[in-house]
Amino acid sequence: MMFKLLYVSVVVFMGMLLLRSHSYGQVIDVHTHIVIPEYTDLLERYGAALEETFPLPHWDVDSHIRFMNAAGIRTSVLTMPAPQPYYDDAEESAKCIRRVNEVSAKVKQQYPGRFKFCASLPLPDVDVAIREAIYALDTLGADGVKLATNSRGQYLGDEALDPLMEVLNERHAVIIIHPHRPTPYSEKIIATTPLAMYEYPAETTRAVVNMLARNVLVRYPNLKVIVPHCGSFLPLALPRIKSILPAMVKQGYMHPIDWEGNLSCLYFDLAGSPTIEVLRSLLTITTPDHILYGSDYPYLPDTVLKANLQRLKLMLASDKELSEYADMFLWENAERLFVKGVTAGSTPTE
Repeated sequence: MMFKLLYVSVVVFMGMLLLRSHSYGQVIDVHTHIVIPEYTDLLERYGAALEETFPLPHWDVDSHIRFMNAAGIRTSVLTMPAPQPYYDDAEESAKCIRRVNEVSAKVKQQYPGRFKFCASLPLPDVDVAIREAIYALDTLGADGVKLATNSRGQYLGDEALDPLMEVLNERHAVIIIHPHRPTPYSEKIIATTPLAMYEYPAETTRAVVNMLARNVLVRYPNLKVIVPHCGSFLPLALPRIKSILPAMVKQGYMHPIDWEGNLSCLYFDLAGSPTIEVLRSLLTITTPDHILYGSDYPYLPDTVLKANLQRLKLMLASDKELSEYADMFLWENAERLFVKGVTAGSTPTE
């Protein structure tokens, strides 16, 4: 009993030392959202404020910086949240998204080093989306783009998106994926539990599987794609897909998938307060240099997000195997991706 108490005390003490000496004030948060009045006003005009089954949170830059300072976060990457502001009017959607991107660029400019942003695109209109991508990346200085898992039923991996992927590939773009309400969907099911509880992880998994099935990331290998929420259900789904794929290919239902080529372009954020078990599961499909910290600010109270980050730091510090990756997860990988840039991903575990 005394030995057990001594062991626990040493682990906690070492964890606290690591918390003090590593990562505090250096953290890069790749999963945060900017919510501006023009965006919420458009949603409200269409009665879509609760389209994603929960209210949009309030956001302002001063509150975001206070949270970052209190949590020890150096830089946050801003993206527009769900839903996609498209209601059968491409021009209206493009105008709204342009405003989101311009405000994001202004925030980045006003607070050097504290913010980056991944531009939103007015999909499902691919031509308009390409124009916005070029403007955002080449003129506004966007650090990448954010793509919805689906834009009004147009899922990632759709052949219609290939011209957009080509443009993004030419610019070596970082893509942040974010789940949106699935299309189609059951009103009864999503009324029972908010989308974030189950549909979002399933939706993310579906979108990434679509991309893998069409070898999108092999055909456009300069893309770096961040999958949210600890990889969602991919650690469970990929082994099953791999086991079934040969039969599907033999029957002519699917084409072969280049697993190594595709997975080397995928990165994974830790939004969603992962456990040790989740992290170990994630490492069955990727490598430590492809895991990034994400908070999901401002969708949970500051106190909860700060506690989640501190718990993650302590959890990493107290685990013999994972402790060596703490700085990689919390800031080094994101810095390499967004600040220094990468030309090719490492090869994740198959």
